[in-house]
Amino acid sequence: MTIAITPAIPAGAISASAQPLLPSHGSEVLLRPWEADDAPVLQRAFQDPSIQRWHTHHVTSREEAQEWITASHRSWQRERAAQWAITRAGGGEVLGRMALRWMDLLHGLAECAYWVLPNARGTGVAPRALATLATWALDEVGFHRLELAHSVDNEASCRVATKTGFVLEGTRRSAHLQLDGRHDMHLHARLQGDA
Repeated sequence: MTIAITPAIPAGAISASAQPLLPSHGSEVLLRPWEADDAPVLQRAFQDPSIQRWHTHHVTSREEAQEWITASHRSWQRERAAQWAITRAGGGEVLGRMALRWMDLLHGLAECAYWVLPNARGTGVAPRALATLATWALDEVGFHRLELAHSVDNEASCRVATKTGFVLEGTRRSAHLQLDGRHDMHLHARLQGDA
């Protein structure tokens, strides 16, 4: 079947290069691809009650953590998703995760997702990391629209989204199944050219 439109991002444009290191403006944090040695911290992260509450996929063993990291590298090569560890700019400890959970190259759309470990919460790490990802995705790669969805009960995630220019567009009613039942989800978006 022939596609009637020119893809917003040509196939192969992302995977033609290694997944980049993305330093934040001011270089406080660095987004880097997950490494095999990160498996223990990834496993520990999914033991955190807040991460468990807001995420439906959990990592329960070191083997699952290794598989998750390997899958994140495959997703980059297949141009389906991209995962980064959030670290201090000096190459320090892992502070969290930043991701494009899915990527639609034809339409130039992607969905952002993130979590931050307890010791880094409230320090501005999440907004800096999300702003870094958005700048790269919109300005360098050429995505037209980035979406972000979170439970209406997740006020911290809402603050991160609005601080980084993701406009609240509405509420998707009963859109996500969590451990405690269905949640309404706020939908935020940032477009190429937004301030």
